Amino acid sequence: MKRINEYRKLFNVDSDVTLKELKTNYRNLVKEWHPDKFQEGDPRAAEVEVMSRKVIDGYHFLVSLAPETIAAGLDEYSATIAESGIADYRHKGLLLEITFTDGTTYEYFGVTHNIYMKFHSSDKQMRTARRSIFNSFPYRMSKGERVEQEV
Repeated sequence: MKRINEYRKLFNVDSDVTLKELKTNYRNLVKEWHPDKFQEGDPRAAEVEVMSRKVIDGYHFLVSLAPETIAAGLDEYSATIAESGIADYRHKGLLLEITFTDGTTYEYFGVTHNIYMKFHSSDKQMRTARRSIFNSFPYRMSKGERVEQEV
């Protein structure tokens, strides 16, 4: 959640930002922090380089969380959580990363240690995840493309 809030603050947007608004803010930030605006040797050149990377990373991150992006990938996400099993998972801080057997990996933001431990210690992890995680936390696809499984 910290990463989400940091990027939303950078782009000056809230949780229901549209892709159009996000793109406008991105373009304005890129103009402001573009490295070509500063000459080599300028004391702010290093800061601008870091900030420009942060703007680009933030834009791609926020696009992946935007309601329109989530809606566009909802069928694929629903198929993944309905048909695939859990191949692997990692929890760090409030981020739970789950890799499914179809090759996709999703990140879930704001998953507390208590919920993670409930999931981790469950003998039916997929059922626990469906009830407590999949539709309860903001998520995004972080890696992979869904691979059709043979029956």
